[in-house]
Formats: sequence, C-alpha cells, structure tokens
Amino acid sequence: MKNKKQIKLNLKKLQTLIETISKMVEEERYCPDIMQQILAGVGLLRSVHRQLLRTHLESCFLKAAESGDKRRQQEMIEEIVKVTNLYNK
Repeated sequence: MKNKKQIKLNLKKLQTLIETISKMVEEERYCPDIMQQILAGVGLLRSVHRQLLRTHLESCFLKAAESGDKRRQQEMIEEIVKVTNLYNK
C-alpha cells in the first residue's frame, strides 16, 4: 500500500494524542485546551482519510477503470460516493 508508512505514523500520533486527551480529561484541564487537542485529532484522522482515498484511487479504482468491467467500475464509483457522503456528514 502506498503511503503505508505515513499512514501508520499518523495513526501512532493519533493514538498518543488520544491518550493525552484522556489524561487531560482525568486531570480536569481547561475545556478549550481539551477541545483544541480533540480538533488536532480530527485533523489527523482527516489526513489519514485523504491518504487512504488517494491510495485507493491510484490503485484499486484505476485498475477497475482500466479493466473494462462495467460492473466493477460501477461498484468502485458507488464505494467512492458512499465514503465521500460519510466524510461530508
């Protein structure tokens, strides 16, 4: 998988950030500080999502588009639409 190293790095950062946020909540830190860290986590998740989407489009989606298999092409389109709709909720 392309970008696997960067995706894993971002997920590790996210894991550390979640632990930090949990500790901040436990310590009853200032709410806006906690919210800022939560938004940083959301940013990391969005970054991982974009990386995975790009990888998928450049590999699986492109293969389906070039295959000539209309059914598979339509499935791939539906998958992208579904993921895009979920992302935009």
